[in-house]
Amino acid sequence: MPFASWSMPALSAESSGPMATSPSDRSVDPIDGGFGIYVHWPFCVSKCPYCDFNSHVRESIDQEGWRRALVRDLEHALDSITVSTDQKLTSVFFGGGTPSLMEPDLVAGVLGALKDRSLLGDDTEVTLEANPSSADAERFEGYSESGVNRLSVGVQALDDGALRFLGRRHDVTEALGAVETAREVFDRVSFDLIYARQGQTPTAWREELKRVLALEPTHVSLYQLTIERGTRFHEAHARGDLVLPDEDDSAEMYEDTVSQCGEVGLQAYEVSNFAFPGEECRHNLIYWRSGDWLGVGPGAHGRMGMGENRVALRQWRSPEKWRDAVEDSGSGLEAVEALNESDRAAEALMMGMRLTEGVSAKRFERIVGTSLWDGINSDRLDELVAGGFLERTTKGIRATARGRNVLNTLVTELLI
Repeated sequence: MPFASWSMPALSAESSGPMATSPSDRSVDPIDGGFGIYVHWPFCVSKCPYCDFNSHVRESIDQEGWRRALVRDLEHALDSITVSTDQKLTSVFFGGGTPSLMEPDLVAGVLGALKDRSLLGDDTEVTLEANPSSADAERFEGYSESGVNRLSVGVQALDDGALRFLGRRHDVTEALGAVETAREVFDRVSFDLIYARQGQTPTAWREELKRVLALEPTHVSLYQLTIERGTRFHEAHARGDLVLPDEDDSAEMYEDTVSQCGEVGLQAYEVSNFAFPGEECRHNLIYWRSGDWLGVGPGAHGRMGMGENRVALRQWRSPEKWRDAVEDSGSGLEAVEALNESDRAAEALMMGMRLTEGVSAKRFERIVGTSLWDGINSDRLDELVAGGFLERTTKGIRATARGRNVLNTLVTELLI
């Protein structure tokens, strides 16, 4: 159906508004999933060999033209839903691509459109992903002045050889400098690393992780390298030119990661994300708790609504096709698809199981339209609990440390 005619019931604290609880409060059932905006910037200086995100290299970028297009698409999307007068956003997230290639005025334009509608509250988290090159770091102050209050720095490795292997253009010195600069500007800073790389041993990762934790992060995302179709690494892996650590070594690295982070107070609140209490990424919690979010920009996805009214929104992937659509109709939306009960259940389980808190039975029922216990295979649940893969909680179910290593299998076996 066309986006212009699509309308959602009013968002409110009773449905999907700002998070009713602190993300670090494990004692409160997270019934409210939150309401966010994701803004996708599709451009990079170069394409990394492991990346399957919607990112593109262009010789030149019309920053003012893109500002107008993103604002117009955002306003069109907001005009197509109903938001209560006191509604505030849980979060705004600028992802990519490389959002730190955006001029601060462009970011200010997007956030200005939200301010004009009184959607930004004092507690709204506004995150921007940044590369640690010196050129990008020069923009940090401008982003802060534009309204960004949290920076996520793509460090990726603390080893120059590994950075070259990953196709990154910065070195360790630049990465450390960017983290220091970010901390001078922002109260909340996170950074990402990729491990389980070719040739990396558990001992080598333990030593690298010690250096990471010596930086005293309050939030860090630590991802195992995966081979994605359509990437240069996928081609190299298929030829046998790229070999990753085996399952035993990968499992040992993950266990070490959880242990070392825990020793310094960084809780594993999600499979790959670690934070001090209260420093969790509120935007990503919207995804994992099956909240509502609008996606703006090429290739961006969104989810809105509950039960049989829940829909998936998808923007045109090509930057050029997306801009043409915005210029023609005001929206870059390619499709709005109703999610059936099985789709809703699969998403709620897959995303919720990634969290240490697990899947809330009350939230599952509101999103899926059926109770958690009716929506999964109860006999298989009993077997998985007995096998040490899952555990029942007073709020619902969650994966154990053992179960988080086989999440896809758990979800498949739980679904009826």
